[in-house]
Amino acid sequence: MAELKAILEQIDRALSKWQTVTGGRSTIRDVDYQVAVEVHTLIAATLKRISPTGSSYLENASKSLDDPGDIYQAAALASILKVVRSDYEAGYLSTVQELVHASVFADFLEMADHLLGEGYKDAAAVLSGGVLEEHLRKLCNKNGIDVDDASGRPKKADTLNAVLTKAGAYEKLDQKSVTAWLDLRNKAAHAKYDEYDKAQVALMTQGVRDFLTRHPA
Repeated sequence: MAELKAILEQIDRALSKWQTVTGGRSTIRDVDYQVAVEVHTLIAATLKRISPTGSSYLENASKSLDDPGDIYQAAALASILKVVRSDYEAGYLSTVQELVHASVFADFLEMADHLLGEGYKDAAAVLSGGVLEEHLRKLCNKNGIDVDDASGRPKKADTLNAVLTKAGAYEKLDQKSVTAWLDLRNKAAHAKYDEYDKAQVALMTQGVRDFLTRHPA
């Protein structure tokens, strides 16, 4: 997965710098102050960037983030960063991120159900379709697929759907369902309200919920 590879490369660059600064010394106390500031800042920035928000990694690191001139605080951060790397490599953190995504999307789909129950089928369709499109983008990230075209513009959801199917992320039957859901969302977004009914939106919302469960990202 391209995203995981990029994260591991960031971690390895920081740890390599740490090894270069401290390797071969009888004690890390001999590290020059300015060098200590540099390596501390690098490791701290990497930890903040790649650690999940609210994680125990950041909580444990918080005590060592405030004094960049202290090489021993840098050593503590380096140790935490090694644990983070190990957990990423083992797949633990990608699983946590998938659960977070699933929880957020489930909340939005519950909102869509509520809107539908209140008679707002068009808003429910747009909301469910938005969840689906964002999930397609996260599936692309998971499978190392670019979500932008050569000019840097975001690819359309239909394009992502086709590319994900070609990459084996899911089967053609799912592709056809996603195409139908995206079409319904587009009708709702373009005020073609008489081209679908409440029952179809309900089936779409449930279908999107099932799709997210079977294909986490």
